[in-house]
Amino acid sequence: MKADKVVGIIGGMGPAATVDFMARVMDRTPAENDQQHLRMLVEHNPRIPSRQKAMRGEGESPGPTLAAMARRLEIAGANLLVMPCNLAHAWQADIEAASSVPFISIIDASVESALSRSSNDSAIGLMTTPGCFTAGLYQQALADGGRPVITQTADELAALMSLVERIKGGDLSSELVTAVREEANRLVTRGAKVLIAACTELPLVLDESMFNVAFISSTDELAKKTVALAMGCE
Repeated sequence: MKADKVVGIIGGMGPAATVDFMARVMDRTPAENDQQHLRMLVEHNPRIPSRQKAMRGEGESPGPTLAAMARRLEIAGANLLVMPCNLAHAWQADIEAASSVPFISIIDASVESALSRSSNDSAIGLMTTPGCFTAGLYQQALADGGRPVITQTADELAALMSLVERIKGGDLSSELVTAVREEANRLVTRGAKVLIAACTELPLVLDESMFNVAFISSTDELAKKTVALAMGCE
């Protein structure tokens, strides 16, 4: 078994989500020894400007920082780029303009999985943050796939954002997990047959065993896609 492609990770959004992504890549790699694991270069940069503030027009754009990270990873030897943060994909064009190596979208990977796990009339529940909702990244991709989408209300988006900020602060308590599950189940109650966790903090506290519908972890889907492409399986 030989994996020749070096994975470049635009990371730090947030720190725990980046580490979680790398662990999932390792878990998904069919390796029997050190040498069979993927080579990964990571720029773990928590100083990237706030994506949420930028989407609200209240802060500095993260685009130039993301572009510079992409260039550095390519120069360091990356053959493909990934970014375990959903909202940051609103600045994907900046990354692709700065680098000549392929960029693998977490949005595309997650939507592809959601479509494959649902029938044509199955509603897909989108669990995300206010900024990612405003960017419309998933709504457009799911609309292109012809699936009905159940989205959060403004109050639900605000409530989930508050919980995500607590996760970023290290709160993984049972009370926190219960609260996040309750937010997810609001979408299930309204008819969602598939849930997409379109924020990489959410898979830190949620998994499919917690629901009676299909659960799509955007982190895990990007990890699976990364392993397949780096090992030449796709």
